[in-house]
Amino acid sequence: MACPQDLYILEAAFVGAIFFLWYSGRRRSASSRFPPGPPGLPIIGNLFAMEHFTHRGLAKLAKLHGGFFHLRIGFANIFVVSSPETVREILHQQDSRFSHRPVTAAMKDLSWRTVRTEVDDLIKSLEEKKGTVANVGELIFKLATNMTLRAAFGSRSQEDETEFVAIIRELSGIFLAFNVADFVPFVGWLDINGINKRMKKARRALDVFIDRIIDEHVAKWRNGDVLAADMVDDMIAYLADTPGRDTREDGVELKDLRLTRDNIKGLIMDIMFGGTETAASTLEWAMLELLRSPGELKQAQDELAGVVGLHRKVDERDLEQLLYLRCVCKEVLRLHPPLPLLLREPLQDCTVSGHVVPRKSRVWINVWAMGRDEKHWPDAEAFRPSRFAGESADVDFRGGDFRYLPFGSGRRSCPGMQLGMYALELGLANLLHCFDWSLPDGMKPSELDTDDVFGLTAPKAVRLTAVPWPRLSCPLF
Repeated sequence: MACPQDLYILEAAFVGAIFFLWYSGRRRSASSRFPPGPPGLPIIGNLFAMEHFTHRGLAKLAKLHGGFFHLRIGFANIFVVSSPETVREILHQQDSRFSHRPVTAAMKDLSWRTVRTEVDDLIKSLEEKKGTVANVGELIFKLATNMTLRAAFGSRSQEDETEFVAIIRELSGIFLAFNVADFVPFVGWLDINGINKRMKKARRALDVFIDRIIDEHVAKWRNGDVLAADMVDDMIAYLADTPGRDTREDGVELKDLRLTRDNIKGLIMDIMFGGTETAASTLEWAMLELLRSPGELKQAQDELAGVVGLHRKVDERDLEQLLYLRCVCKEVLRLHPPLPLLLREPLQDCTVSGHVVPRKSRVWINVWAMGRDEKHWPDAEAFRPSRFAGESADVDFRGGDFRYLPFGSGRRSCPGMQLGMYALELGLANLLHCFDWSLPDGMKPSELDTDDVFGLTAPKAVRLTAVPWPRLSCPLF
């Protein structure tokens, strides 16, 4: 005769088997409505294929499963898109359904004057390195960091810069790290790989950093120094606990427009992440591609000499006439989009290209793969700026051409795209016009490292180094 304990075990096994059969049947029923994808294991899905979940790995999977395929990790459905037709359907025809996160403020308050000032500082730093090996990648990252600090906080110091860079790099690493709780929520409390602990520590550091900045600006208000010199000064006028007027000098009523500190912190974070790594990564890739292609580098420099002359530096008035330089920038954005993956989450159940996409699924749009698709870009892996010349000069980088989305599309496209393009063009133009470039230690162009690191921006794995030689007939400063 079976003991009660044996009966309990049999009952538990029976209930477990029934649940497993029901769950598996439900999964199979749902999966039949999803687009194709690699087969997964029960419960964990495609967890063991995580090493392929980079922009490059997903592009390889698309060659096997098509430009719209399905993955599952734990309880999370992931839909990966690299087909322009499907992207159009998601970002244009059903844009309102795939816009779960609010539009960011990004680079709204970064001024054109700030860009010019920081580009000048970069050129000064390189002039000091003339004839010697310069860490171009690190100097470009410093340029982007200083632009962001000056725009958001009005000034910069070495201490602020060091702290700012450390916070940016730590948070960027956390955002892209694999977190089990993202896919199996009920184990989140275990913090298996320590992501939650790292995030809390980074958030505390960020709060202390930004609170210090806000307190300094509030003190300026209390001292009567209320001229809006930077983004934080502008927002302090709307801070609920800021002493001062209910009306600005321009007549705008403030009493019904109040921000909390958390609101201001969120906007500052948008500036920090939207303006630092993206700008630095794209400009560094531009220099790398030109140094790997001496013919294209010469053509860009010849255009600069013809339009600007060798007696002065480039200014913004010249940019409209630098048609080949714009082709170079567009080609860099095709091969190295600032964000290789665009992330979306539908607000409700949707049907895309005849397949079901449940609400709260993850949709990954692989912009990197779209820019290297041979069906739309002949000789797609080659750096060939001329593909954007002539009849193709009007190829839209603002989100209207769904083969080419360096700044996204729809209501969540990058609000700072115009300023970002300006910073890329002005920075690159001055680097090419003020200096001739050679590679260190007799290195050949073909030997330059082209590996990237998967992250928010897919930056170069190894910083670019090169030797600058002054090119102009006049003093740079």
